[in-house]
Amino acid sequence: MSRRHKNNGPKRDTVTFTTKDFLPTTRAEMDERGWDYCDVILVSGDAYIDSPFIGVSMVGRMLERMGYKVGMIGQPDIDKPDDIMRLGEPRLYWGVSGGSVDSMVSNYTATKKFRNSDDYTPGGKNDKRPDRAVLVYTNLIRRYFKNTVPIVLGGIEASLRRVTHYDYWQNKLKKPILFDSKADVMIYGMGEIALEQLTRAIEEKRDYTDIRGICYISKEPVYEYIQLPSHQECLDDKEKYIDLFDDFYDNNDPISAKGLCQPVDSRYLIQNPPCDYLNEDEMDANSNLPFTRELHPYYAKDGKVKCLETIKFSIMTHHGCWGECNFCAIGVHQGRTIRTRSEDNIVNEAKEFNKYKDYKGVISDVGGPTANMYGYECDKKLKKGTCDHMKCVDADRLCKAMHVNHDRNIKLLRRVREVEGVRHAFVASGIRYDLINADKAHGYSYLKEMVKHHISGQMKVAPEHTQQHILQLMGKPGKEELVKFKHLYDRMNKEEGKNQFLTYYLIAAHPGCKESDMKELKRFTSEELKMNPEQAQVFIPTPGTYSAVMYYTEMDPKTRQKIFVEKDTKRKEKQKQIVVKKDCFKSGFAS
Repeated sequence: MSRRHKNNGPKRDTVTFTTKDFLPTTRAEMDERGWDYCDVILVSGDAYIDSPFIGVSMVGRMLERMGYKVGMIGQPDIDKPDDIMRLGEPRLYWGVSGGSVDSMVSNYTATKKFRNSDDYTPGGKNDKRPDRAVLVYTNLIRRYFKNTVPIVLGGIEASLRRVTHYDYWQNKLKKPILFDSKADVMIYGMGEIALEQLTRAIEEKRDYTDIRGICYISKEPVYEYIQLPSHQECLDDKEKYIDLFDDFYDNNDPISAKGLCQPVDSRYLIQNPPCDYLNEDEMDANSNLPFTRELHPYYAKDGKVKCLETIKFSIMTHHGCWGECNFCAIGVHQGRTIRTRSEDNIVNEAKEFNKYKDYKGVISDVGGPTANMYGYECDKKLKKGTCDHMKCVDADRLCKAMHVNHDRNIKLLRRVREVEGVRHAFVASGIRYDLINADKAHGYSYLKEMVKHHISGQMKVAPEHTQQHILQLMGKPGKEELVKFKHLYDRMNKEEGKNQFLTYYLIAAHPGCKESDMKELKRFTSEELKMNPEQAQVFIPTPGTYSAVMYYTEMDPKTRQKIFVEKDTKRKEKQKQIVVKKDCFKSGFAS
């Protein structure tokens, strides 16, 4: 890469990237390196964006660090062989991912209308990502490479479908994705350690079926694992499906989880216990990998990718979330234990931004799945793993063992602000306002830091609803926490002489929600929050979530009691319109 000085503004070295700074995606780039083959070829539903926020790029850079020759094929044409064959056949295995977003969520709205835009496709037009991308790409490989090396699945689309799961788009239960995809093995969750161990095992031609963090198909059961209801039992009995999901959900922690074994026809889906989480040094090491933070030139000729507007100069501070909203799959995929990067490592990343000629001193986000979970965890969970059938935070309480402490987060944000070249460091990730309320020692100080320095005109919060019985089904805090926080936020804005707003994310047609509930939500937002909601979305039942289980079974998984579930598309949209319809009222401060 070449370096030059920029004359306007502060003097600094800037970087210009060539194809050699990326992992190769064409045969010509392999030739530049003198490669006759790739050890591993990664296939993704995204264009090749070389960023730490893109899972398949992280995998590629990790394998590169291990000494392997890695090729990348993003969004291959599925109607002809040119793309999938352009790098040849890998020596060890194919890695297949649907991309950063589940392909069905990426392609369809909650009311099953096709989405015209795609933030991970050059030019933004949604014409490159196939439905059920994992299945399509695996079949594409097998079509043109007979008797090929193993195909390894990874990424969120595969991870959330690793056991029998409800498919909203076909409105039925589907088999574990390994059975439909004809792939050989899956790395589930974040799977960083499993990736290294599986790759070494394949290279050394060793049996890999004992590696933690993988799923595979077996002709024989593993009797020492938890025996899940069979796929057929789930089809026959909705309560059996709830039983399956309970065991699936409760066995995602590396410390406390057991393996799972599910009969599917005449064979068995085997899920080994999860691999260990990365420690802080390992998190730092992955963040130091040589990402360009750019779209590969091969794809850039077709236009820009919108996602780079937000992720290019953003910083991921941690993995995991213990918020456990029932409609969210982060807890199942990333885990319910927070793994943090060190403050020094995060600060160094902020310094590195100065090398980019298009960096204007604005960091788009300093956060994670939930920004204010950085820097603290439950001591009991760190020693014994997550608790069975108990959540750290629920609709009506925060576990007493979870000592919320924003002190380390405050210190981190102050250090990032002090980095030379930083004009603004925003926190755009989700914030749990109930955690700010719960932190009697540092919550006020944290919010003050946010209001003074880290909000770009508005702060986004996600109450999702205000009716208690729906919040209970969602796993969200009660509306009292929201009102309490709003009063504090408004008061702090006045103290600081600022006029920054709160914006609220809301969900319509979640299981349990009727039109009357949306009318009450509208009344509450108008009369008590003094605002007209604009950020409302219709609920999507995505695999790997309790809310999807509710949608399919029409039962509360805890009580097994029947609940109302709106399944008519027009009435779902009507629920949304009830709350976003403009009302005329006198707006209050910080509306």
